[in-house]
Amino acid sequence: MPFQHGSARTRQRTVLLVGIVVLLAGLVLAVVLASILTHGKPEGSPEMLKWKDRGTTKNLQEVILGRCYNYVMARHSELGDMDCLKIWESLKQAFIYKNPCNITSEDYQPLMELASHPIPCNKSLFWSKTNDLVHRYTKSNQNFFTLEDTLLGYMADGVSWCGDPSAPGINYESCPKRSECESNPVSVFWKLASKMFAETACGVVQVMLNGSLEAGAFKSSSIFGSIEIFNLNPDKVSAVHIWLMHDIGGPQSESCSGYSIKRLKSILEERNFQITCEDNYRPVQLLQCVHNPDHTDCRLCASSTAAP
Repeated sequence: MPFQHGSARTRQRTVLLVGIVVLLAGLVLAVVLASILTHGKPEGSPEMLKWKDRGTTKNLQEVILGRCYNYVMARHSELGDMDCLKIWESLKQAFIYKNPCNITSEDYQPLMELASHPIPCNKSLFWSKTNDLVHRYTKSNQNFFTLEDTLLGYMADGVSWCGDPSAPGINYESCPKRSECESNPVSVFWKLASKMFAETACGVVQVMLNGSLEAGAFKSSSIFGSIEIFNLNPDKVSAVHIWLMHDIGGPQSESCSGYSIKRLKSILEERNFQITCEDNYRPVQLLQCVHNPDHTDCRLCASSTAAP
């Protein structure tokens, strides 16, 4: 009989404990539901921030690694000792889990140190509003390097990325435009990369501008006009050659004697650079004429090269 009495008490205690646990669980659930109804999602799981530009490029890691390996193994084998995995990790750490409007140049400093490489003197080619033409030219004449022909520029060209404070730390849905915030990951990257590209230039440098623009070939607010021109080192750069190109069949809005080119020359002269300017630099114009061989603008090229 004592044994049976003890068993009954044990059962009573067990039932009581189970009841208490169920009651506590119900109270916790009620508090959580009330919090969600009052405040929305719990603090630990916020929604991704929403922006107006496209989100991070899908498979960004694979894209960056693929371009990096292609550049250092196939295109420029002299850079074969570059560590592409470290380069990707340093890029990722610059923006992952960060508010995409609070990025600084310091975030990218490790990447710049890992991926930078020297450009031979006399081979640096700057540009503004001539994106397609200047890169067709460097593809056909590999003696010149634009920023996009360096490892940093080659990896990032046409790619988008940004982070977010919430998991998974990368926003694939949207990223901020420059008009939404200046300190976004892509803008900060290109500004810093442009600054470094200008700082390393030496000898004679070239700049290709668009003389068919009604607003003028040189803009002080452009990357070239606001960053690159002021980071050319007069102790390393001896001269700046301006190539002022006009669209085949397009308007010739400005020549080398135009108002915006005069402003550019004035800035360069103040910084003690020698300057030359050439309208429709011949090797580039011939490249334009490959796509427009029968246009009247290109017949001059044909007649001037014909044998007497």
